[in-house]
Amino acid sequence: MFLVKAEKVATVQKPKFGKGVIIGENVEFGKDVVIWNYVVIGDNTKIGDKTKIGSFCDIGKNVDIGKNCMIQAHVTISNGCKLGNNVFIGPNSSLLNDKFPHSKCLTPTIIKDDVVIGGCVTILPNVTINENSVIAAGSVVTRNVPPNTIVKGVPAKPMMTREEYEMRRKRFIKAKKPKNLVP
Repeated sequence: MFLVKAEKVATVQKPKFGKGVIIGENVEFGKDVVIWNYVVIGDNTKIGDKTKIGSFCDIGKNVDIGKNCMIQAHVTISNGCKLGNNVFIGPNSSLLNDKFPHSKCLTPTIIKDDVVIGGCVTILPNVTINENSVIAAGSVVTRNVPPNTIVKGVPAKPMMTREEYEMRRKRFIKAKKPKNLVP
């Protein structure tokens, strides 16, 4: 491991780095990647175009992160995990890979495209979160999540479809928009 030595980083375009970023060997960055402060990225990891990684994140070895992902602060992504495109991960979340630590029998988490993961979520090893799913904040995901499904709780259970979620989200945003003040 080393502190941002660009000559050992395979990259399409040099990312924007904050302070204290540690990059492993053979890490690949796409275009317009932003890595904030005090992030550790393990060997042989790939990070897609326009992905942003918040401060104090720990990205393991052999991790694949797709394009246009937003990973907020204090997120742990364990060795071997895979993230699709357009994935959002809220702060203090963990994607795990070892069901019986310290077994060295890794079964990484897989996150498909267009998934939203709220803050303080834990996703256990060998779990797949399928396309367009949402994981509510504070949930512990112990089983695979079907496409277009919103889950919440400990353990996480289905609560609505993605279509219902988007309708509620739009209503919430509309209600919170500031009203024009006309005297």
